[in-house]
Amino acid sequence: MLSTGLPQGAVPKLERPGPLRERVYEALLELITTRALRPGQHLVESELAGHLGVSRQPVREALQRLNTEGWVDLRPAQGAFVHEPTEEEADQLLSVRTLLEAEAARLAAANSSPAGIEALEELCAKGEQAVAADDVDLAVATNAAFHAKVMELAGNVVLAELAGQVDRRVRWYYTPVARQRGTGSWIEHRSLIAAISSRDEQRATEIMRSHTEHTRRTYHQRDEG
Repeated sequence: MLSTGLPQGAVPKLERPGPLRERVYEALLELITTRALRPGQHLVESELAGHLGVSRQPVREALQRLNTEGWVDLRPAQGAFVHEPTEEEADQLLSVRTLLEAEAARLAAANSSPAGIEALEELCAKGEQAVAADDVDLAVATNAAFHAKVMELAGNVVLAELAGQVDRRVRWYYTPVARQRGTGSWIEHRSLIAAISSRDEQRATEIMRSHTEHTRRTYHQRDEG
């Protein structure tokens, strides 16, 4: 196993065609988001390059970009490390998420359609199955897809763009509490679907606000008991 903590074969070699710099950046960002690369973990350029099947240059460029965006910390004479988010950083991000998601739920209820409701129900069933199988990665990915679908149904392009800017960090913070949220999260999703289906804008807003706030509180309590 590499000192980066990634088992051999966990990440496929990147294909050469296309913008390699962007591919390396996306690969490393995904590994950080899913916590395959953990907060505080030392990132060794040569090992990451070997793991991804590329030279060190695109890895170095990706790490510099990730540093600028706050995902990686570059420490003089020490190297690169995955950023360790503070409780305040998480709280601010998840609080903004609550505002965006609550408005999305209201608009989704106002614009609900049978096809949209069916899509939400399918994602909910997939998420419930992931929880039952204790597949945390799938549960996190499906949770993100569910919230993205609600945002899509809202039909507000500006709102969707703003949500897209925080989506990766929401996944980053949700991953360590996904198992703890478990079934409860998807019960809340079912209630949200019912509110959207009945075009109850106020109820949809309240459920989504309560749902996202529950996740925020759970994140802060993750190390307790």
